[in-house]
Amino acid sequence: MKRFTLAIAAVAVLQGGTLFAQNLAGTWQGLMLVSEKPGDTLRVVFKISTSVGGTLTGQMYSLDHGGQAPAPDITLKGSTVKIVMPSVGATYTGSLGGDGNSITGKWGSSSGGSTPLILNLTRATAETAWKIPEPPPPPRMMPADADPGFEVATVKRTNPNQRSGGIRIQGHQFSATNLSVSNLLVMAYGLHPTQLVGAPDWIDKDRYDVLGKPDVEGQPNQRQMQALIQKLLADRFSLKFHREKKELSVYLLVAGKTGAKLTPAEGDPTGNPGIYSTGPFTLFTKNATMADLAGFLQGGAVDRPVLDRTGLTGRYDFGMVWRPEVPLGGTGNNPPLPADLESREDIYTAIQQELGLKLEGAKTATEVIVIDHLEKPSDN
Repeated sequence: MKRFTLAIAAVAVLQGGTLFAQNLAGTWQGLMLVSEKPGDTLRVVFKISTSVGGTLTGQMYSLDHGGQAPAPDITLKGSTVKIVMPSVGATYTGSLGGDGNSITGKWGSSSGGSTPLILNLTRATAETAWKIPEPPPPPRMMPADADPGFEVATVKRTNPNQRSGGIRIQGHQFSATNLSVSNLLVMAYGLHPTQLVGAPDWIDKDRYDVLGKPDVEGQPNQRQMQALIQKLLADRFSLKFHREKKELSVYLLVAGKTGAKLTPAEGDPTGNPGIYSTGPFTLFTKNATMADLAGFLQGGAVDRPVLDRTGLTGRYDFGMVWRPEVPLGGTGNNPPLPADLESREDIYTAIQQELGLKLEGAKTATEVIVIDHLEKPSDN
């Protein structure tokens, strides 16, 4: 029970008649009983709509914790309602009332590892719907036409004891921690490592920390973030390259036979995507394109480049969980996966079941970057 409460707090399709599916669309809300204490409840809201593929999808809001999670997999079989929320590892199962305005059910862990909690829902009207708190205001963005560089930047070798890493923009400061030049190249040009040709072996072995101040104020969009890293690579690593086409093994990201299970995003269509992880091997996105998803997948979830061939041009909210292909301990004598990970589907099945998409293997001419010159930077 405690584990469930913490999970929901950390969250910062249809099979059956078409008429039933239409009846489920709308806002549903109820009090979830988290213990036997009187009044120990959480307010939960589901907003259910029809996805781009004609199936049901939705969004869950935990009003008392300020969290939310996508519910990309919603089914109705007879009177049985099932709502799956992969990003928090939870599933709600209930029975639709005869009047179509109530659901009696329980919320439980998708892996079955905890006691289900009672959650009865009623259909909300404009008058009875609970107010969903407004999200925090977005950060002030750089002007869309800005072409930022670094006013000043330092590059140093990473402390060997450093384990975590990544890129962060906070205020007017850019920081990258424990990243290889290969990591930087992949981020800067939207590549898979197999699309780097002629690079020295140290681009994977050596790790660097970067601290810089962009010469334009505000939060960069994805294109501007890439421009910053590209200029850093040219200025501090003396990068020179040219582009070629090479036949590579790739995955084509395509729509599945039953259609995509994606919720159209309500955010700014020109805004940055939000791609988060709320736990091991989980994906939680807001305002993301299919190119964003392809980039995430080729960034570590699969072993080759991913090319978007879905034909979907919008922005979407969705979530997914999957079982890792490589044991958590790396190669050699590895312990078995924890039960909650072992019970999940692999990435290829999860994409089909949870997103209504598919990864198809192919060999095709793919753009690569050929490294002509690259130097190690001096510490400063």
